Amino acid sequence: MSTLTKERTVESVAAPPPPPARSRLSRWGAWASVAWFLVPALLLFLVFVLAPIVVAVWTGFFKWGGIGPMADFVGFANYTKLFDDQVFIGDLWRGLYLILMSVLVQLPFALFTAVLLNQKLRGRAVYRMLFFAPYILSEVVTAVLFTMIFLPGAGMADHLAGFLGLEGLQGKWLADPSTVMPTLFVVMIWKYFGFHMMLFLAGLQSIPSEILEAASIDGAGAWQRFRYITLPLLGPTIRISVFLSIIGSIQLFDLVWVMTAGGPNHSSETMAIAMFQFGFKRYQVGYASAISVVLFMISLVFSLFYQRYVLRRDLSGAVTSGGGR
Repeated sequence: MSTLTKERTVESVAAPPPPPARSRLSRWGAWASVAWFLVPALLLFLVFVLAPIVVAVWTGFFKWGGIGPMADFVGFANYTKLFDDQVFIGDLWRGLYLILMSVLVQLPFALFTAVLLNQKLRGRAVYRMLFFAPYILSEVVTAVLFTMIFLPGAGMADHLAGFLGLEGLQGKWLADPSTVMPTLFVVMIWKYFGFHMMLFLAGLQSIPSEILEAASIDGAGAWQRFRYITLPLLGPTIRISVFLSIIGSIQLFDLVWVMTAGGPNHSSETMAIAMFQFGFKRYQVGYASAISVVLFMISLVFSLFYQRYVLRRDLSGAVTSGGGR
């Protein structure tokens, strides 16, 4: 056999057979199925998320009242004005106040309640329902309810303050700049701590009881079991709860709007309240868009930072390659 014949024989053996037509059709069918489910979601995301963000960024470069064409281009003047505005700087500080109080007061209170209700306590199902029930109510209903409770002169809070000898607080709950933010935070705790309590309860119930029993047999007390076993194993739940609490505090709007509308004298105003005021009350849509962009960037940067440096170890095993390979 000649050398040329041998080379052709090797090439004919080594060449892979062409894929069958049915395999190609099934592959195209799989991609068509993916597109059928994915494209509508992408369109909704484009229309209701990305498009409003782009419009807000573009509008923030104009001095525009919301009616007529955007012709008065001012560049970064809205943003310069924003960070020169002492009221907006106060909004940032008030947002930080809500974040710190939520993380340092609300979440420990929710964790303590969850640990308590995770014990063998008579009627604990009823307590869980009662503590979680406020979260089911809408923010507007909650705000109207507490507006009546803190009503000057006739509200339950004034009567309770008089009974406890705290007459100095009567009529000041939502009307005095020194008390309005703590009062709003009390309402926030009542409204949202039940949600975090249920998150912690779910995390506590996922901890194997055998580990706690083994630690108890080895002589570990209740505090030692909580400090060295329960708390570390509850870490992923705590980190998620902290994330949700911070994002909720940054974007807080409807509860404050119904109760105080940012008053008195901007002392309870948040960034979301300021955005609404300028956009729909004062018809300064360009300036309101600049506020919305800043609010979005704060939330985005925090979310990326938190996911990158805090949630990384929780998410490291959540995504795997296809087929486990």
